[in-house]
Amino acid sequence: MTTLTVATCQFPVDARIDRNCRHIARQLRSAKEQGADIAHFPEASLSGYAGVDFPDHRGFDWELLEACTLRVMELAAELGIWAVLGSAHRLTGQHKPHNSLYVIDDRGSLVDRYDKRFCSGDPEGRTGDLAHYTPGDHPVLFTVRGVRCATLICYDYRFPELYRDYKRRGAQLVLHSFHAAHMSPGKVAAIREHIGEDVLHLNSAGTYPGITMPAAVTGHAAANHVWISCPNSSARESGWGAFFVRADGVTTGRLPRNRTGVLISTLDTGAPLYDSTEHWRGRAMDGVLNSGTTVDDPRSQRRTSL
Repeated sequence: MTTLTVATCQFPVDARIDRNCRHIARQLRSAKEQGADIAHFPEASLSGYAGVDFPDHRGFDWELLEACTLRVMELAAELGIWAVLGSAHRLTGQHKPHNSLYVIDDRGSLVDRYDKRFCSGDPEGRTGDLAHYTPGDHPVLFTVRGVRCATLICYDYRFPELYRDYKRRGAQLVLHSFHAAHMSPGKVAAIREHIGEDVLHLNSAGTYPGITMPAAVTGHAAANHVWISCPNSSARESGWGAFFVRADGVTTGRLPRNRTGVLISTLDTGAPLYDSTEHWRGRAMDGVLNSGTTVDDPRSQRRTSL
C-alpha cells in the first residue's frame, strides 16, 4: 500500500505574472501545512493563458516569468514539497512557446517538463491554442513517494489515447491541468446558444467545459483505473471548480466554482476499489476487442438470419 497526498489548487489566473506568483506561493504554503506531498496548479497558472488572459505574447515579460519560476522552485525546496506548475516555456527565434507544466521536486529541482500535445485550433495554426503555442511531442512520468505520476493539459482530455498510453506505461495518478475560465458574459451566452437552451436543463452545467470536461475525466479514471487531479483557474467565468477523481471513477472532492481554494486528497494504491474492466483492459489495449472466449459456430457467423 502506498499513499500520496495531493493539493489540487485553483485561483483566478490572469495576465499579471507577479500576482499569479503570489497566489502560487500562498497555496504552496497552505498545501504543505495541510500535509500535501505535491501541489498541482492549473494550466498557465504562472504565465497566464495567451488568447484568454491576454491577447498574445508580443511584449511578454519573459525575464519576469523566469524570475518568478525560480522563486517557486526555491519555495518548493524550502517547504519540501513537489509542485506541478502551469506556465509558458519560451523557444528560440520565431517559434511560438510551449504551453507547459514544470515538474519541480521537493528539493526545488526541475525534473521534467510536459508540453501540451493537443493544442486546439485549425490545422493552419490561426485559431485557438495553435495561434499562440507550439505543441509538444512527449509523455512525462515521474515517481513521488512510490506513486507513478503522469501529466496532461486541458484539451488533451479529448484524446483518450493519451490516457491509454499512460496506463500502459504504469501511471497511477494523472495530474491533468485545466484553464477553462475567464469567459466573458458574451462568450458564455454564445456557448449556451450553441448548446441549445432547450437541452441545458438536461445537463450538469451551462457550457461545453462544464458539461464535457468533468464527465470525460471521470470516464478516463474509471476506464483506465487511474486517480486524476483536475485543477482549474477560478477566474470568472469559470466552467467548473477543481476536483479529484478516484480510480473507480468516483469524485472524492470538489471546490466551488469561481473561488480560490486548495483541495486536499489522499490517494491510496492499496484501496480495494471497484474495477469492472480489470480482467480485459490489457487485452483491449493489445487489440483484442472482446471479453471471454469466442467460438467457431455457424449460427454466430450468419448475421443476417434469425
